[in-house]
Parts: sequence; C-alpha cells; structure tokens
Amino acid sequence: MSLVIREGAAADAGLVFSLVMALAEYEKLAHEVTAKEDDFAAAIENGHAQVLIAEWEGEACGLALYFHNFSTFLGRRGIYLEDLFVKESHRGKGIGKALLERLAQIATANGFGRLEWAVLDWNAPSIAFYDSLGARPMKEWIVYRLTGEALSAVAAAGK
Repeated sequence: MSLVIREGAAADAGLVFSLVMALAEYEKLAHEVTAKEDDFAAAIENGHAQVLIAEWEGEACGLALYFHNFSTFLGRRGIYLEDLFVKESHRGKGIGKALLERLAQIATANGFGRLEWAVLDWNAPSIAFYDSLGARPMKEWIVYRLTGEALSAVAAAGK
C-alpha cells in the first residue's frame, strides 16, 4: 500500500475541481455545480476552505474539503467536512478512513470540539461506514439552506 495524504494548496484547484465534479456525478447533482476552478483556488488561498488530497501510488484519488466552524455549546472551534470523496476505482482501500483519521488528528491537535458532516440519506454504503467509525447521525436536527432567489429575498427584506 502506498497512500499519501497531503494538504492541498491553491495550485491544486484544478484537481480539487475535478474530484468535486466526480463527487457531484456520483451524487447525481452535477447539474447543480456552479463553482469554477478559480473559486477553489481563491477559497484555499484565503483560508476559507482547506483540503486534504489522497494519493494512491502517486495518483490523486480522493479528497476531504473542510472548513472551521464554532460550537456555542462547547465554546470551541470544530471542523465541518463539506466533502469526502474517493474515486470509485480506489474505494475499499481504507482511503476514506485515512482521510477521516487525519481530520480527527487535526481536530484533536488543535483542541477542537467536534468533526461533523452531512450525508445523503440514500447513501447506504457511506452511512454504514460512518456508523462503523462510531459517528452518530443527528436525527433530531434538520438542515436548512437559503440559496439563490430565496437568499436574495431575505437579504433584501432586511434593508
């Protein structure tokens, strides 16, 4: 096994974009992607997003894209994992687990209070994987999102 997990940089934006597109295709959501390669370069460069790149025998095969959040109940920062993705051809090799382990190491080394993420309810293989790690769903919480016209309307209402 030759697995390397490295921190991504703005120069990796093209690779990050290609892996995000592969994830979007897997989730049947490619039609919703409006991000461009330059968006990832800027987000990584200015620290709004961080990324870990997984390479298997020199080939980039996965990523964990994350950012910091804050828990008012814990009074500490945390990590929100926006995307965890491993190419289908490389699944079953422990790459996803290694990416999560590295994120957990980053969180504990920095005194963060949690590592959290969302998963699509139909993604049974991922849910089983997360359960096997001891992660637990937050079933009592419902995620809400404002985007597009609704976001603009709420912003305009406050003027």
